[in-house]
Amino acid sequence: MGFRGGLNTQKKSKQVTKMIYRAGLLTLIIVLAPLGHFIADGWAMDKKAYENIYIDQFANMMDQKDFILINVHVPYYAEIAQTDLLLPFNAIEQHKKDLPKDKNTKMVVYCMMGPMGDIAAEKLANMGYNRVSNFQGGMMAWTQAGRHLQRRPK
Repeated sequence: MGFRGGLNTQKKSKQVTKMIYRAGLLTLIIVLAPLGHFIADGWAMDKKAYENIYIDQFANMMDQKDFILINVHVPYYAEIAQTDLLLPFNAIEQHKKDLPKDKNTKMVVYCMMGPMGDIAAEKLANMGYNRVSNFQGGMMAWTQAGRHLQRRPK
């Protein structure tokens, strides 16, 4: 009889341990679950404050241009016709005076292929502009589509 009582005590001890473990895990989930929402919103790596556009969409937009077109490539190489501003991607903040006052102004940035445009678009979005697009592929995609670039005289 003493032996059976020892087994029951062991069994009960394991059950209590499982219950405590489950209760602790449940508490942890309840406490941390709401934080997931804030972490996902604040640290999402794929969430961007601007839109990437590609050659077909950009070409259509150029047919009915209603935005400010900004070449951010450094050093200056050339530009797409109807470019409104030349601003170095790494000095956007220093050119606030050249940017529109209205933060709802539609803007498209481009560079040679895209990376400098990504940086510039992110900076503009961080400055409060909410209608920013980055033309992925930039001047390379433009010329590969049979379009021409122009150069400003030095």
